[in-house]
Amino acid sequence: MFQVRFHGRGGQGVVTAAELLAVAAFDEGRHAQAFPSFGSERTGAPVVSFCRIDDREIRTREPVMEPDALIIQDATLIHQVDLFAGLVHDGYALINTSRPFNELGFEDSLASFRHDRLITCPATELALEHLGRPLPNAALLGGFAALTGQITMKAIDTAVRERFEGPVGERNAAAAAAAFDFVASKVKELARASTD
Repeated sequence: MFQVRFHGRGGQGVVTAAELLAVAAFDEGRHAQAFPSFGSERTGAPVVSFCRIDDREIRTREPVMEPDALIIQDATLIHQVDLFAGLVHDGYALINTSRPFNELGFEDSLASFRHDRLITCPATELALEHLGRPLPNAALLGGFAALTGQITMKAIDTAVRERFEGPVGERNAAAAAAAFDFVASKVKELARASTD
């Protein structure tokens, strides 16, 4: 089972992102579940959502405490929430920021993790460019597909276009494709650097 935890703020589409990932996995013939964890949240408050993907039926329902991947939609949460709690040793982290990972201030706490799986992506900028709004969720799903290989970009594209019809779907799909390309190039760059 592959488990993903999403961190963000209310109004950024954190819950929608988990749902879209589950739909994309389901469309590929896999089992998936998505659910949020929040109380009486308001716009801007920290929000967490979860997604599980497996080739077999998923029976567990509790929150994801040991994620295989993190998708962090708002980098300002870094000093507010323990974002990396429980991340498995060979896990993935995708952070929405234009800053490089080593400038975010937690390389000491992640020193033993695989640096080729800790990636930043300017998803908000990509969303503004393609969608005209600062909603990074669809873009980050494209980045997630490139980083982990757990889902295809085609499945993400289909799920996004099904959820958001018409021009909004087209623009979200374009942001996801741009993030996919951005992350894929970063992964290749890190792979080359590790072999040099």
